[in-house]
Amino acid sequence: MLKWSILFLSLFQTIQAAPFAFNATLDKRAPGGNKNVIIQLFEWNWDSVAAECRNFIGPHGYGFVQVSPPQEHITGSQWWTDYQPVSYTLTSKRGNRSQFQNMINACHSAGVGVIVDTIFNHMAGIDSGSGVGGSSFSHYNYPGIYQIQDFHHCGFHPSDDIENFSNRQEVQTCELVNLADLATDTEYVRGRLAQYGNDLLSLGVDGMRLDAAKHISAGDLSNILGRLSRRPYISQEVIFGGGEPIQPSEYTGNGDVQEFRYTTTIRDAFSGGGISSLQNLENRGWVAGNRANVFVANHDTERNGGSLRYDSSSNTYITATIFSLAHPYGTPTIISSYNIPNNDAGAPNGGSGSCSTTGGANGWLCQHRFVAITGMVGFRNNVGSATLNNWVSPQSQQIAFGRGSLGYVAINNANSQWSSTFTTSLPDGTYCDVIRGTVSNGRCSGPS
Repeated sequence: MLKWSILFLSLFQTIQAAPFAFNATLDKRAPGGNKNVIIQLFEWNWDSVAAECRNFIGPHGYGFVQVSPPQEHITGSQWWTDYQPVSYTLTSKRGNRSQFQNMINACHSAGVGVIVDTIFNHMAGIDSGSGVGGSSFSHYNYPGIYQIQDFHHCGFHPSDDIENFSNRQEVQTCELVNLADLATDTEYVRGRLAQYGNDLLSLGVDGMRLDAAKHISAGDLSNILGRLSRRPYISQEVIFGGGEPIQPSEYTGNGDVQEFRYTTTIRDAFSGGGISSLQNLENRGWVAGNRANVFVANHDTERNGGSLRYDSSSNTYITATIFSLAHPYGTPTIISSYNIPNNDAGAPNGGSGSCSTTGGANGWLCQHRFVAITGMVGFRNNVGSATLNNWVSPQSQQIAFGRGSLGYVAINNANSQWSSTFTTSLPDGTYCDVIRGTVSNGRCSGPS
């Protein structure tokens, strides 16, 4: 049985429906400065991203698109080949430099910023080969870029791989699954990474998601970022581990930090642990909300069990995403991916993203087009920084709350109907069910 989210206001007839929220001002697009929702178009090629920015992402209020790593990488159809650089030439499975530039221009013209998945920690993890652009390399020799002295060789274990995450030096100077670990504490490597970053910025990139940031000291990253020609939006992948010496809070001086404790908490709450526990996310000792980049799932967690995913039972993925977009904690990233036949599978349809009007096509899921998710992007844009108020939770799997006087949402994660009258701070008016319908020219296509 699907678990539905139900919202009842005292001035409306009681309705049982798909998850929805009411917002008094959704008939207007939020100004650009208020659009902070990031859509991760995982494995989409550059031409597809450009088209989607123009056709959907921009018109529907997303603030940023996060794209896959653009640098040359090892060959192979698997998604993870993108994360094994062999040069900083902008030639990848996603397209070439010209296509990358065109994508940025197209997204900007649609009012969408571009965040690039950026790899400063390492190069490839195989002994030798040629990249997708034809560059030859060996594990510690990348002609014209790096030689053996430009890598860490930690010596903790015969393999040089990380085995003990309780040892800070090992985590930050040994190899992550054989990936050649760059000596980010050296002048040359810092300068070369900044050169790559500045090349991206010269093309108009607006932000960087720093892959494997935990494996680079916060000080090294600060030095590299300080060499950039301008400061873009920064989100750092620093996975929390209980009892480990490296903490996400160390990195907040560099920019936002991806808060993985949020992801597992959302998974556990919506999988039966109880969503009533999700009110005070700022009081858990996590990264402060104004420095947290949060997500219900990303490309790693949907493969390793660390999160809900698109096919989680009882509609929980969509319901949890509604919560994430309604709650003020953190800057949300929404993944838009594809059906996963196995954990290594790369993009379908030759990497060309393909969507239907409100979903996916040709193997793609296009979660960013789901009516419920699109509606909640508009909700978040319009409530802005309004405080969370009027929290109600009659039982562990039912919650409702407002965002100031601008919006109100109720989520029923239980197996039984929830019918109630709520006290809100909303002014009198007619409100649109933005989960089941859209707002255009002041008109609501769903219930109101």
